Amino acid sequence: MSLMTETKLEKKLAKALEPFQQFIQTQTFSSKLLIVFTALSLIIANSLWAEEFSQITAVTLGFSVNGAIAGMSLLHWVNDGLMALFFFLLGMEIKREILVGEMSTPANLIPVLAAAIGGMVFPAIIFYLFNLDSPYVDGWGIPMATDTAFAVGILMLLGARVPPAAYAFLTGLAIIDDLGAILVIAVFYTDTLHWAYLGASLVAFAVLVAINYCGGRNPVYYAVFGILVWAMMLNSGVHATVAGILVAATVPARPKRDSGWLIKRLLTLTKRFDKIEQERNAQTPILASEEQHKIVKHVKTATDKATTPLYRWEIALEKPISLFVLPVFALLNAGILINADRLGGLVSNPLAQGIFFGLFVGKGLGIPLFAWLSIKCNWGVLPAGLTMRHVVGIGLLGGIGFTMSIFITTLGFGQDIESINIAKAAILFTSLLCGFSAWFWLKFFTGKVDATAVR
Repeated sequence: MSLMTETKLEKKLAKALEPFQQFIQTQTFSSKLLIVFTALSLIIANSLWAEEFSQITAVTLGFSVNGAIAGMSLLHWVNDGLMALFFFLLGMEIKREILVGEMSTPANLIPVLAAAIGGMVFPAIIFYLFNLDSPYVDGWGIPMATDTAFAVGILMLLGARVPPAAYAFLTGLAIIDDLGAILVIAVFYTDTLHWAYLGASLVAFAVLVAINYCGGRNPVYYAVFGILVWAMMLNSGVHATVAGILVAATVPARPKRDSGWLIKRLLTLTKRFDKIEQERNAQTPILASEEQHKIVKHVKTATDKATTPLYRWEIALEKPISLFVLPVFALLNAGILINADRLGGLVSNPLAQGIFFGLFVGKGLGIPLFAWLSIKCNWGVLPAGLTMRHVVGIGLLGGIGFTMSIFITTLGFGQDIESINIAKAAILFTSLLCGFSAWFWLKFFTGKVDATAVR
């Protein structure tokens, strides 16, 4: 009986698509896609279609109840809705890193944590000093966060020039940075609290905690009550994306069955499948074997029981978030009108100065300095293969604020379009400079990676 069921056409098509599929699976593709949509947003903002595009983003989407429209503009659906999914994914990454990742052991966690604190405190202080007596002082949270997609994408462009530990260090750093930015959003970018809605959101959150505690793993439960947490948070005054982090914290991180059970179960199912396969007529298609299809379903159920929802849901959301949510956010938010007067005014504008020096100097200095201090004080060690020269480059990568920085800009300045445009221009320029500087430093000033090096 033939073991191959693919047709010749399917084989040729699979071979032709393989390079494309491998390319899509890389972090560099996500970064490049983000760059393309950012460029497209800038082109539209500086074209004859700018006004029409703005009107499209302002279209209200929702439903009508007794003649009253309940809904939000397309822009708000993206910033308050789709971005909540991004924060949900981010929250699951945070939980996984704390439980089993680089941040699960104190010796490795402390330098990353120290670097992240330095990468938040220094930029905020620098921005505040530049804008102490200006109307832009509320934007101090803008240079605090790091855009993980862009930063990791640049690391991947360097290939073997950087050790594997650099990815873990940068990812942990970016996750803590983003968590700090989320706390800033929740505490400092909330104007008025509506306690009834906030209370309802926390009740729905408590239900999710109870479901987790009782062993519930059905994604429908988490989807239904997760949407309730988000909807109530949306009306509470706290930014709705915070709901993504809260719901992520309740996602089960324990498998229902252990690996021993899985091995026994798969052996049993495999024997049953093989027995039917031996008895099946070679001319009878497997499609006609209802029993074999049932066994395959049982295999899927068994593997789901032996893996954690935290792992499965994170994997399931990674590509939709990186290939759809973040590019759409960039398309709707990165566009600014570029002209000589605006670019010339950035040099002397305190908002632009605060963002530039906050991201480039604050991150570039704060991250390696605090990591170095934690090591000198014997509080922790760098992972194997990672040196302080690498951490300097990672500090420059931390200055790529982009997604989170633009997001906080829209919260900090609300309807002040001119301030938003100034901030976006400064974020884009500084992120580009930080990305190039980090690539240059890591390529020419860190030396070749020694795979056997252990610190």
